[in-house]
Amino acid sequence: MAEVKIAAKPRTEFGKGAARRTRAADRVPGVVYGHGVEPLHVTLPAHDLLMALKTPNVLIRLDVEGGKDELVIPKAVQRHPIKIGVLEHIDLLLVQKGEKVTVEVPIITEGDLAPGGNLLEHLLNALPVETEATHIPESVTVSIAGLDAGATIHAKDITLPAGTTLAVEEDAAVLQVVAAQAEAPAEEGAEGGAEGAEA
Repeated sequence: MAEVKIAAKPRTEFGKGAARRTRAADRVPGVVYGHGVEPLHVTLPAHDLLMALKTPNVLIRLDVEGGKDELVIPKAVQRHPIKIGVLEHIDLLLVQKGEKVTVEVPIITEGDLAPGGNLLEHLLNALPVETEATHIPESVTVSIAGLDAGATIHAKDITLPAGTTLAVEEDAAVLQVVAAQAEAPAEEGAEGGAEGAEA
């Protein structure tokens, strides 16, 4: 996984007003933590951060003004509840080369289910795995070709890249195929509701 370099500035103002001013300047407030060190409060350029976050579990080389250079991965991202593409805050976790981290990797399916109108149900949208911080897989691919109603894919059935292990029970159900439900006829419940109303 390639590193994305982002310039960061130390943050000295806190509170809602300071956060508003930061966002008005097209920057995102964030905190860098981990490895038992004091949390580092920073601001990051909103556009650069938004582009970087298009890659799940992106590895970011944080170039902090004042000479600090940190390797981090996003741990929690707060997005604006209404405005699309607006980040409110980000938590970044310090990592080192060779260090193992637990992350959730997106699951991508390939192939077509068996004919017959079956539906694929995602019981997990992302697979929790433990992997090296600098080699986090962008996704895992699962073949659903020919699967029929009643089929279930468990975590242990998914092929993981070398150096990556499951961080969830092996028997955890990830995907299942269900038969399409026939629509039930509308109930005739409107009639007879007034019976007994006359005294």
